[in-house]
Amino acid sequence: MTDPVTRDYNDRCLSGDDKLLHVMAEARGRFPRMFDLSCGDRLLPRPFFIDEARMRDCAADLIGLFDLLVGLPARLFDGDLGRYCEALGISRRRAALIQRFPGPPDLYGRADLYHDGDSFKLLEFNIDSALGGTDRAEISRLLLETDAFRAFAEEHRLGYVHTGERVAQALRRAAEPVTGGADPVVAFVEEDGGLPKYLHLARSFQEMLGRLGLEVLLTEVSQVRSDGGRLFVDGRKIDVVLRYFTDEDIVAVPDGEKRVEPIFRAHEDGTAVLWTNMRSGQVFNKGCLALLSDARTREALSPEEKALLDRILPWTRIVSTGRTEAGGETVDLLDYCRAHREELILKPHTGYGGDGIIAGWEVSDREWREALAEGVRRDYTVQRRVVPRHEPVVDPETRAVEDWVAAWDAFITPDGYAGSHIRARRTGGGAVINMGAGGAARTTGIFLTPAP
Repeated sequence: MTDPVTRDYNDRCLSGDDKLLHVMAEARGRFPRMFDLSCGDRLLPRPFFIDEARMRDCAADLIGLFDLLVGLPARLFDGDLGRYCEALGISRRRAALIQRFPGPPDLYGRADLYHDGDSFKLLEFNIDSALGGTDRAEISRLLLETDAFRAFAEEHRLGYVHTGERVAQALRRAAEPVTGGADPVVAFVEEDGGLPKYLHLARSFQEMLGRLGLEVLLTEVSQVRSDGGRLFVDGRKIDVVLRYFTDEDIVAVPDGEKRVEPIFRAHEDGTAVLWTNMRSGQVFNKGCLALLSDARTREALSPEEKALLDRILPWTRIVSTGRTEAGGETVDLLDYCRAHREELILKPHTGYGGDGIIAGWEVSDREWREALAEGVRRDYTVQRRVVPRHEPVVDPETRAVEDWVAAWDAFITPDGYAGSHIRARRTGGGAVINMGAGGAARTTGIFLTPAP
């Protein structure tokens, strides 16, 4: 299942090409300081490769999927966004935040994918501005500055899409009504008390966008001040609030809405831009994928739309009492889930970093039954397991070929496909591949290979 470029890369490393074997270490020597602090000690020894047409076809499917998700309230709830939010377990306070902003949500997000050996399958679709990993495109950029990899890339006509460049482009375009086309000052705004945990990542993002010509200020909600209708951070006027706080952060405190009101008002008055606005909450919910996957929804889809779902979305359902379609039959959902534990995974509707995920194949029957019962009470989805293909990686120290499994991602902006990177772990690890999960995961860049 390994692609020809990967085979050639590994064969050269095993045949004595030490410069290529150690090229990632050489590239790391060129990393900017903050980027090195964010992931320099968490690198895979080599980049990954994927056919460009396959990746761009996947991105086109993701954009089509986004359009389907945005249309769910109209298709299933007669356009009633309140009923839609209720069906997904979105509280009234959170629903009010979403409905305050006119739709549709901005097309900006990151899809997390597994490659099952035949095609990409979607694990989750984070349609929101609070995205991690955009700076990992620097890995590909800096690999191309090494002689050994640049020669390999030229021979195979490799290319890549720099996510940071696409993000900077999206921010400039979003800011145009405020700046008139001049470069905006961007405030990266976290929830109150939330910035220290992610400061090393935020500084790496700040460093990357600075190289791309955008000034980014790192701050938290209560440090954003309003004066004369304009927003300021430490006396610096800002044009764009890059939102890293969520609707859940806002409703977690009694006066959350009051704290963000100056930001919302500036956005509505046109003196600053909130990117993305709270309308993203309409689709930033794993329950949306379950609604889309449900057999009743499929009845309202065209043959082309059904084919799109079949290509990319595994069977997914909201955990509930009742009956559903599975395997071509109508079954009791909980009975089906209990009987197929090793084929299924439970996920909370919201959250980051794999929090709350329970893989059926990693727990006992009793633990699975208890998890399903809890899932009914707490807004969970259940999804069919996707088994990722193995990715061979040559260890530079031992020269052994090790099997890894990878979560691929695809960033999407209003201009379409916006690049990718990899999170991976050795085979035999846990179900969640996350850079914060125990330190076992590694990261690398992705290069696109042209058609033969």
